[in-house]
Amino acid sequence: MENKEILERTYRANYESAKKYVEQNNLAEAKVCFKRSLKAAMDLMQITYGNDRARYRANADTVAELLERLNRKLEAAEAEAKKPRPAAPASPQGAAPQKPQAPVKTVSVQEALGQLFELEGLEQVKAEVKQFVDLVQVFKTRRSRNLPVANMSFHMVFMGNPGTGKTTVARIMADIFHALGILKTGQLVETDRAGLVAQYVGQTAPKTQAKIDEAMGGVLFIDEAYTLNKGGGGNDFGQEAIDTLLKAMEDHRDELVVIVAGYDELMDKFISSNPGLNSRFSRKFHFTDYNGGQLYNIFCSMCNKQKYMLAEDARGILKTHFEELYARRGVNFGNARDVRNFFDATVQRQATRLAPLGDKASDEQLRTILAQDLPIRQ
Repeated sequence: MENKEILERTYRANYESAKKYVEQNNLAEAKVCFKRSLKAAMDLMQITYGNDRARYRANADTVAELLERLNRKLEAAEAEAKKPRPAAPASPQGAAPQKPQAPVKTVSVQEALGQLFELEGLEQVKAEVKQFVDLVQVFKTRRSRNLPVANMSFHMVFMGNPGTGKTTVARIMADIFHALGILKTGQLVETDRAGLVAQYVGQTAPKTQAKIDEAMGGVLFIDEAYTLNKGGGGNDFGQEAIDTLLKAMEDHRDELVVIVAGYDELMDKFISSNPGLNSRFSRKFHFTDYNGGQLYNIFCSMCNKQKYMLAEDARGILKTHFEELYARRGVNFGNARDVRNFFDATVQRQATRLAPLGDKASDEQLRTILAQDLPIRQ
């Protein structure tokens, strides 16, 4: 039953994320999420019977069709990119050819911390990150005075439910590591089991190593990392990916930081399942669910960024809605993801209400969200 709930959460969360990525025209990320969702639906088919199995089969068929359409779009875009382009103007005689310059990060420690502190909630995470920065900075000062410092492990575990800001904080941590001089470039490379584990013998280690090489000098962020340790016997190559990661973490301790993320209980089991993981991931950050007030603030922030404003009657209804949403939250509670879905539905309802006005709609009407625009039964 526990495995079924995990698979259902994985299916729903990735399906919703994929739809959002499609709306943003981020087809590569959408493909990754659709593949995860399809895998979860197919796994659910294997452990259920009767009507439940038929429902999961229908879910799998739907996702497979969406994935096929997406692949066609990606193939068309790739074909377009391969078409010959007009030659660039020649460089002046004797001048060296210009090479594209990689963007250089210029975020300071204080700027990165400022971005962190601006996030809604996450008070415990913010405090622990600040303590970590203080420790690193004092150790740097001690080292400059030829005073001894203890060895530090920079690899981290982010534990919490979906939509609690783990990926956002990982991006900020990459900037902090770079600003502190711990990492040379500070890029964040996001991946999951599908990006590390292959289907056949001998393919997983090279696939994992390629992702490690991409992250070298920065942070490798592995979402749902607990899925690497499925315990599937000889047909599962997750352990090979773990072994490759552990070796890279040991051989490149000054060039690579690994952050693994996932649900609290599952990440606890994952880290404790392997002595190598337990010894290297000593820093754990717990991302708690957003409460009703914080969910309301996140919605208001989304409104501000898109230049919407809430009518007074809508504010009270929204506050009550998010308080109730938090109070009755279950295993599929998506935190900020649920807020994003709610915001998108609200914008759609407002657009439907205003569409008959055409160009006659005033700026105030275009900006204002009324109570009737909220997708709530009133």
